[in-house]
Amino acid sequence: MTTQEETRIIPLNPSVAAIADEQQQKLADETWRKSIPAQVFLNYFFAINYHIQENDDALGGLQNLPFFRSHSAELNDADVAALTKMLHTSWSTEYALRATAELGDDNFLRNALHWTFPQAYHAIWSGLQAFLYTTGVRSNNGQLMRREVGRLVVKNAYPRPVSFYAAGAYGDFSIHRLPLAGYKAGLHIASKEIDAQAQVGQFLRTTRKMKAQWTRAQVQANPNTAIRSQKTGRPLDKWTASHWQQITWRLGYTTIFDLLGRLRISQTSREIERYVEADIDFRLFHASLLNIVSYLNGVHETYVAKALGLERYRQLVAELPMHLQSGFVQERLRTRVEPVLAPTPPSAPALATEAPQYRMAA
Repeated sequence: MTTQEETRIIPLNPSVAAIADEQQQKLADETWRKSIPAQVFLNYFFAINYHIQENDDALGGLQNLPFFRSHSAELNDADVAALTKMLHTSWSTEYALRATAELGDDNFLRNALHWTFPQAYHAIWSGLQAFLYTTGVRSNNGQLMRREVGRLVVKNAYPRPVSFYAAGAYGDFSIHRLPLAGYKAGLHIASKEIDAQAQVGQFLRTTRKMKAQWTRAQVQANPNTAIRSQKTGRPLDKWTASHWQQITWRLGYTTIFDLLGRLRISQTSREIERYVEADIDFRLFHASLLNIVSYLNGVHETYVAKALGLERYRQLVAELPMHLQSGFVQERLRTRVEPVLAPTPPSAPALATEAPQYRMAA
C-alpha cells in the first residue's frame, strides 16, 4: 500500500517579512529623498505660475502702468528687421517647447527636461531682448540685459503678477511686492496664494544668495578688486556683514528673470540628471513652464507692438513662417496685445468672451 507524503508548508519567517518591508520602505524613502531637489524646483515654478494666474487681472495689467503708457520708440526699417529676427527666434523656440507637450507622454517629458529647460529660458530671453531693444538697450550681453531688466521691474514696467524682486546685502535680503513671502515655504505644491508667495520668496532668496556667493568669488579672484586683510594684505577668506555690503551694488536686483536663469544653470550642470531621475509630476512641470513663457512673451510682445504701432505689428504677425501660422502667436495677438492697444468698448459683448482667455497660455 502506497502512501503520499503531505507537502509541508513552512510559514515565512515573520522577521524576514519585516526586513523585506523595511528595505522596501527604505528604498521608497531614498527615492523621495533624491526627488526633493527636483520637487522643490517644480514647486517654485508652479508657484510662479500660480501667482501669475491669481493676480492676472485688469487692475494689475500693463494698461494701468505709466511706464507702458509712455513707451514709444523711433524705429527705422533696419530696427524693424532686427526686432522681427528676435521675435522669430523667441516664437520658434516657444513652438519647439509646445511641440514637446503635444508629442510626449510622462516618460518623454521626463527626458525632455534636457532641452525644455533651455528652450523655456531662451524663448523668454529672445522676447526680452526685443523689448529692451525698443527701450534703447541694443545688446545681447547677458549681464547687461539682466541689470537693465532688473531696473525696469523696480520701475514698475511689468504687470503686478511679475513685478516682485529681492534686494539687499547677503544675510539681509528684502523681498518686495510679495507681502506673504515671509511665511515658511512647504514641500508641497501650492494650493493657496500664501503657499505660492512663500515659495517664490524662498526662490528669490536662494537665487540671490547664489548670486552673492558667485560675485564674492569673482571679486576675490581678481587682484584688483579683492577685499584684503588690513594686517596681512591678503584677500580675506571670512567676510563680515560690512564686506558683503560692499559688493551689494554688483548684484543688482533679483527678479523673475534671475529665477528663470536657474533653468539655464541647471541645464548645464549635473542637476539636470537629478531632475530626470526624480519621482515628480513632469507634465505639471512642463505646463507651468509653458504658462510662464506665454505670459512673459505676451508682455514683451505688447511692448514691441506699442513701439512698432499695432498695424505694423499685425503685418509682422501676418507674414510669419509657415510653422508659426495660425497658432499661439496669432492667439496672443488677439487675446493679449489687441485688448490692451485697441481695447473693445466695455459695452461690447466681445470683451466678456476675450477676458477669460487672457489668463491662459495662448
